[in-house]
Amino acid sequence: MAEALLREGHPRALLRAVDLTRRFGGLTAVSRVSLDLHAGEVHAVIGTNGAGKSTLINMLSGELPASSGTIELDGRDIGGWAQPRRALAGVGRSYQRTTIFPSFTVLENCRLSAQAAQPKPWAVWESAQRCAHSTQAARAALEAAGLTEHAQRPAGLLSHGGQRQLEIAMCLATRPRVLLLDEPLAGMGAEETERMLALLGELKHGHAILLVEHDMDAVFRIADRITVMVNGTVIASDAPAAIRTHPEVIAAYLGDAH
Repeated sequence: MAEALLREGHPRALLRAVDLTRRFGGLTAVSRVSLDLHAGEVHAVIGTNGAGKSTLINMLSGELPASSGTIELDGRDIGGWAQPRRALAGVGRSYQRTTIFPSFTVLENCRLSAQAAQPKPWAVWESAQRCAHSTQAARAALEAAGLTEHAQRPAGLLSHGGQRQLEIAMCLATRPRVLLLDEPLAGMGAEETERMLALLGELKHGHAILLVEHDMDAVFRIADRITVMVNGTVIASDAPAAIRTHPEVIAAYLGDAH
């Protein structure tokens, strides 16, 4: 079946999860979830609190082992890889809570991320500021995230939206192919949300993006595909137009507003 799809011009998923399950003792937080992430698409995962969305991202990124199921990156099984190895292979992620170094400049935050992606343990006497490769990667990431003009500003002085942009820039500095974004719009005002949606629209052209988000208006604007989770299971996965009218989704999550 997969070979037939490839012959017909359907691209292979960059990141693929099949029947992912995570149990915590007697509690099943995620049950047999399957999804595909394709380059050039934003795949949103929505659901109420406790639906299993963050647990799913943690399994995909390697921060939490799956109890069962498989994860493939570009056709290669990475289910047994730890988070650092997945990051080096091109799986980047952001978190619900800000993870920047507030006293460091915006550029320094990105440079640290770039250095982590290509460590040089033998260069113990080399100044970080002299590392041309990491500095170049950091500046490219800041440009992609729209933060070049803030490069020398302490990261802690950025607005909330600016700090969320910086987190994505730090992720981009590692040169990922897959972006796993956990609620990047949380706490943003209307203007900051617009900037972030514009950024995601640009980034999807070179990445496969998984977006976990509670802002439904934003999700339906930016997503190419939406997967809906309830109590750890997927009840629907389809294009936004189909999700809007899906009876189970309406009953379980969206209500009449959408």
